[in-house]
Formats: sequence, structure tokens, C-alpha cells
Amino acid sequence: MDYSHLIILLILLGTMAAYVPVFMCLFFTAVLSFIFFTDLSPLFLVQTLLRSLDNFALVVVLFFILCGNIMTAGTIVEKLIKVANSLVSWLPGGLGMAGVLACGLFGAISGSTVATVVALGGFMIPALLDNGYDEKYTIGLMTTSPNLGVIIPPSIGMILYSMISNVSLEGLFLTGFLPGILIMVGVCIYTYFFYRKDAVIVRKHIPSFREIISVLKEGFWSLMLPVIIFGGIFSGMFTANEAAVVACVYAFIVELFIHKSMKIRDVKKVTVSSAVTSATLLIIVAGATCFGRLLTLEDIPGKITEAVLTSIQSPLVFLLAINILLLIVGMFMDIISATLILGPVFLPMLAPFHIDPMHFGLILTVNLAIGYCTPPMGVSLYITGAMANRDLIYVSRAVLPFIAIQIGILLLMTYLPSAVLWLPRMMGFHG
Repeated sequence: MDYSHLIILLILLGTMAAYVPVFMCLFFTAVLSFIFFTDLSPLFLVQTLLRSLDNFALVVVLFFILCGNIMTAGTIVEKLIKVANSLVSWLPGGLGMAGVLACGLFGAISGSTVATVVALGGFMIPALLDNGYDEKYTIGLMTTSPNLGVIIPPSIGMILYSMISNVSLEGLFLTGFLPGILIMVGVCIYTYFFYRKDAVIVRKHIPSFREIISVLKEGFWSLMLPVIIFGGIFSGMFTANEAAVVACVYAFIVELFIHKSMKIRDVKKVTVSSAVTSATLLIIVAGATCFGRLLTLEDIPGKITEAVLTSIQSPLVFLLAINILLLIVGMFMDIISATLILGPVFLPMLAPFHIDPMHFGLILTVNLAIGYCTPPMGVSLYITGAMANRDLIYVSRAVLPFIAIQIGILLLMTYLPSAVLWLPRMMGFHG
């Protein structure tokens, strides 16, 4: 390794260790490296920063953030939870199963783990505890289940990966359904065996057909939101960008005029809040893109590729090494920065090992989603810890069984690519 590359790495790690915000770590490292290790003018970095923000692909992210905030401000989330609860609440641990199903439904609209934690955690954690559920189980469940927000499409991580890899976004979305469903099934099975002999928790009666129809009628407009998003995208009626806009308009109409859970004056508040969240995301994108441009100019991806191909010949070993590395990276870096930085580094390595870029996009997304629940930087750990008034160590222990389930699904889909690629291939999408 060149001494300049070592210095770049030390600057990045040093700023992160000093708890400097991630986007500043990336931008500060890029600026110093441009000044001292390249012959290019820093104005080139300014151009890179501006071009990274002037990207039409980011529109879909911004509108899905707005859609998630509309749902949180209104009653769509509450009605989705009611639907999930009516389907499984009569089973052992039924309310816990309803929690993970609700996370899947919310994730199929918002595309964000943090939004799912905030929207559902504040409602489900008190409800589970009040109904006698074990505190560690409750915290572990509601910390890890929101990962479905970036695994089940639409996913912010997948959108960014598609932007840097030119892989079909619609095809990439299709890869996320199977692992998302398997995670929900895995958590439900774990919950069933955890509570099947529990005599403290009172099970609800099996709902009648009339009761189920009543709940579905109440939640009809909420359930139609993911149907409109995916039905529109995969029928070819509109693109992913257009789907995000349609979803926002639909959510506003439902909350303002059908559910009547929002007032016209609330629209400004929700829009401003979404703009602030979007601005935060764009700052991270700008910092990560600047750092990524530095890596490209220094040909670091090429050198890493050469080193990897020299030491690893087996695709199976390569995939295992990638999973381990991404799980470690997820402990320290958010999914946006990690996708934008590591994506271009790993993409050149895929062809020699005959790995489909679409398959790798899913592996990258699931690994970094798990990072939301791993210390020391896992955002979900801190959010649920604050909700339940528990420290980081307690929450970190509580998530272990659920992380084990997600890692098991990750390994399954890593080594069975045909299982996750058959749906996009059947629909005519290829990596």
C-alpha cells in the first residue's frame, strides 16, 4: 500500500474515532487528500459535490421519505398494525408477530429503517410490554424488524446502489421480496416457540370472518398504498420516480380527506420535516461522492481488486469475505455512505467471480441493514434504547437472537442466488 493511501485511511478513521459526523469525515478526508496527494484543483471537488446533488435518481428517495412522514403523521400506520394484528394475534406471541408484519407493511412504503423504528417502535414497544411480553424480546424485536424497511422495496439503499451500478432498479426491488418474507417468517417461528408455553400472555380469540372483513375494510385505503406503488411500477404504468410522487399524493389524499387524520395546516409541517431529513441525506451523498471520486482518481478500487484476485480464487470464499467485511463496516457506517463508497470498490470484482451485480446489490443492502442493529454506531439501538429507557449494552444483547435469524437468511440468499434472482429474471430484468 502506498504511504498516501495509508494516510488517507488514517485521516478517515481518526475523524470517525473523534465522533465527527460521517459526511464531514468523508468530505474532510477528500479535501485534504486532494490538496496534498493530487495535482488537481480543489475546484474539481466542488464540481463533484454539485453534480452529486444534481442527480434525478435522488428524487425517488426524497419522495419516499415524504411518504413515510405522511404515514407517520396520520393514521395509516395505526391501521396497518390493526390489519397485521387481526391476522396473527390469536397465535402464541401473536402481538409480536403482528409487530414484525407491520414493519414489513410499513417498509413496503417508506423505504427507510429509521422511519420504521420511529413510526412503529413508539407504538408497539409500550403495547407489547403492557400485554406482558418479555422486555428483552420486545426491544430486540422492535429494534431489528424495522430492517425490513430497507430490505423490502422500495429501499433507499437499493435506489443508491442502482444509481452507481446502473443495475435495473425495478429488478433490484424484486430481489428484496423473498429475503424480507423469509425474515418475517423466521421471526414469527421464533416467536411461536418462545411463547407457545407461556401462560401469562392471554391470547386473543380467533377472529371471525366478519371481524377480519371489518378490519380489512377499515385498513383498505392503507393497504392500497403498497399495491399502487408496486402495481404501478411492475405493470409499467409508471417508473419508480413517478411511483414515489404518486404515493405521496395518494397518502396526502387518504389522510386529509378519507381518514381525516391530518389538517391542511399539518401539510407544511410534514413537508418541512421531510425536507430537513432529505437535506441530511443529500449532505451524506455529497460527502460520500467526493470521497468516492478520490478513491477513483487514486485507482484504489483497481488495486484492491488486484489484491483480492491474487489471494482469493473461490467465489464461495469471496462471498464469505464480503459478508464479513460488510457486517463490520455496517457497525461504523450508515447504509448511504457505505453503499456509495464501497459499491464502486466491489463492482469491478464481481465479473471475475461470475457474481450477478443484482445479486450483490441485495447482499450489500441486507448486510448494511443489519448494521442498523449492531454496536457501536447502530442507529436503531439508540432509538429503541431511548424509547425503552435502556442502555446500549442491554439493547445490544436483546437483538442477538433476531440478528442471528437475519444473518441466517443472509447466508442462505448469498449461496443460493437463483432463489432471489428467479423473480426479476422471470419479469425480464437482468443485472
